[in-house]
Amino acid sequence: MSATTPPPALPSSQNTSNKLLNSIPILSQSFNRKKDYSIRCEFENNNSQRWTVGCVSGTDPIHIILKPPSFPMASATALSSSTVKNAKRVCLFYCNEMKDLAERIASQSDAIELRSITWRTFEDGFPNLFISNAHGIRGQHVAFLASFSSPGVIFEQLSVIYALPKLFVSSFTLVLPFFPTGTSERMEDEGDVATAFTLARILSNTPVPRGGPTSLVIFDIHALQERFYFGDNILPCFESGIPLLLNRLQQLPDSDNISLAFPDDGAWKRFHKQLQHFPMIVCAKVREGDQRIVRIKEGDPAGRHVVIVDDLVQSGGTLTECQKVLARHGAQKISAYVTHGIFPNRSWQRFNHDKGGSPENGMTYFWITDSCPRTVKEVKDKKPFEVLSLAAPIAAALQI
Repeated sequence: MSATTPPPALPSSQNTSNKLLNSIPILSQSFNRKKDYSIRCEFENNNSQRWTVGCVSGTDPIHIILKPPSFPMASATALSSSTVKNAKRVCLFYCNEMKDLAERIASQSDAIELRSITWRTFEDGFPNLFISNAHGIRGQHVAFLASFSSPGVIFEQLSVIYALPKLFVSSFTLVLPFFPTGTSERMEDEGDVATAFTLARILSNTPVPRGGPTSLVIFDIHALQERFYFGDNILPCFESGIPLLLNRLQQLPDSDNISLAFPDDGAWKRFHKQLQHFPMIVCAKVREGDQRIVRIKEGDPAGRHVVIVDDLVQSGGTLTECQKVLARHGAQKISAYVTHGIFPNRSWQRFNHDKGGSPENGMTYFWITDSCPRTVKEVKDKKPFEVLSLAAPIAAALQI
């Protein structure tokens, strides 16, 4: 039996253009009802695609089912452009210190557009600031990438943070990768000032934009309870740099011989759920006479590449003591990861590179993120330091 049947129109849900459908040639062929046939169609865009034609048996005339070709994910230029088209477009402002990170964030997505601020000062040293094209961000999703690296730069950035939501923006996101007062979150003696709570209250007074409360993105805040310090005008979004570490560990040649060490119970409680498939070692500070020394509380580092994990490092004293005790107990290599490498007074200089397999004297790797831009500039190209960029997770957070 023969049939001359034009291919039926595809359902509109498949989003195929009329131009494409009209370019499919008329089918004229004798079919065996029990077979599927393939035809090759040349479309007007010069792309050659294979279409499958199925015949439904037991019917006269023959019903032809036209099955569109599958598009593999690997060749998804059109899909990626569609994703960008549907993505939330964000105008990203940034402070001077964060320029490099802001550019890396913008390179992650065409939906993120960098916008500039003129950072000037009057003769008396107080800020003289200007937001370029302020009318152009009306109705837009706006974000600001901040760095409170020292008290001296906080006021000028707070001025911008308070100004942007009042420019009739659709939404406002504040990205503060490192929350600097996080270690001062409680009072132990009468008269102690919990500056973490103070900074949280200041940020909580950010004006509410048209779309609702400001989103605040922070990575690995020191004390998880600090999320409750913020008022209702702020929606804190706590992210972690640990996925960056996991990705890097998988790239190591000895990835199957890695154990993770935590300098104290606090670090273990914070991170162990994200790192459960690794053998773990927990250290603790104990008092011996007038001294407090680091001991291994749980786990065995013998013969392993041990990576010490914590949220931040300042002077590095605790990490150094952990390194020594792990080396004494037979660790083959020792590395470290911290999300925030603060290193005041260039204290990063106390960490040497392990060049000859002597883990008591040096580290194989010391990973930090680019949450503290001043440190990044100081340790660039200096072993054992490697910088894992937060650009991709920040770009993803801006799409929430």
